[in-house]
Amino acid sequence: MGAISKWFAAGLLLLNTLTAIAQPAPQTGVWVAKDFRFHTGQVLPEVKLGYTTLGNPAGEPVVILHGTAGTGGGMLNPAFGGELFGPGQPLDASKYFIILPDALGMGGSSKPSDGLRAAFPRYNYDDMVLAQYRLLTEGLKLKHVRMILGNSMGGMHTWLWGMQYPDFMDILVPMASLPSAMSGRNWMMRRLIIDSIRNDPEWMNGNYTQQPRSLQWASVFYATGTSGGNQGLQRLAPTREKADQLLNQRLATSIKADANDNLYQWDASRDYDPLAQIGKIKATLLAINSADDERNPPELGVMEKALPQIPNARLLLIPGSEQTAGHGTTGQAKWWKQEVAALMQSAPRKAP
Repeated sequence: MGAISKWFAAGLLLLNTLTAIAQPAPQTGVWVAKDFRFHTGQVLPEVKLGYTTLGNPAGEPVVILHGTAGTGGGMLNPAFGGELFGPGQPLDASKYFIILPDALGMGGSSKPSDGLRAAFPRYNYDDMVLAQYRLLTEGLKLKHVRMILGNSMGGMHTWLWGMQYPDFMDILVPMASLPSAMSGRNWMMRRLIIDSIRNDPEWMNGNYTQQPRSLQWASVFYATGTSGGNQGLQRLAPTREKADQLLNQRLATSIKADANDNLYQWDASRDYDPLAQIGKIKATLLAINSADDERNPPELGVMEKALPQIPNARLLLIPGSEQTAGHGTTGQAKWWKQEVAALMQSAPRKAP
């Protein structure tokens, strides 16, 4: 190796070392909530709540909420966390304490596949937000956070957070979601997943010994029908042959999921309907949606009715294009990270 090559290799090693130092490694944990009461009145003596954190616990807390079938740690992917949490980025982990809970029923949190199967309490979004609140306040001892930002299901949870615990945060950023009843295409497609699993003879009322094959098919069907964007999918599949190739690839990709867990996750949205309580929100709110979002189409006019009821709220609507991905657009932080960075600097702080 020549002198220049050695110098370059040494410089690259130093750069990687400095980057590793600047970006603290994620920490994972599980906190156990005692005597957890569900909205149904059922009580489990213990409910596990998994979470991932990034940064110094002494930093200003920021909470990030993931989507259906996801995990908190999954939000550290390059398109999302890779654009946000690094040195000099909008949510620099050296300045902020990033908390990424695993929603009830997912990740390291209690879920049907832990053993109860279809006897697990039929939780809803209110239960999931309560679980997050107990994790933050009882488990992590937080009294106030700078921001709660959520995507898709996490966006719907963010709306509920603002209504149920209006003084807990300064900023709310609900993304890829609407503050209105679960209805229309969004619910019909979700019910097709639920029914596909329940009607599969291999499901056996939740007592299967191997994963029902309907889970794979239903998951691909839903993702294709409600995410990707018309222009984005046309770019990826401009011919029938390429469309078949893309679909075959998705159907052949094994998914690490459990049918009962998945059924519960989609079913949890069944009674989501926050619009009547929208006026309870006190935090500065930035709603972020994409114009080509199949599940939350802007032409429904929900935001025009909801946002005027919130004292300090506005909408960032990302235009659809060949480069956006429909409902999946907001999972790419490049489209909105500068808006959030500016909001973090400008939004007033409330006393905890």
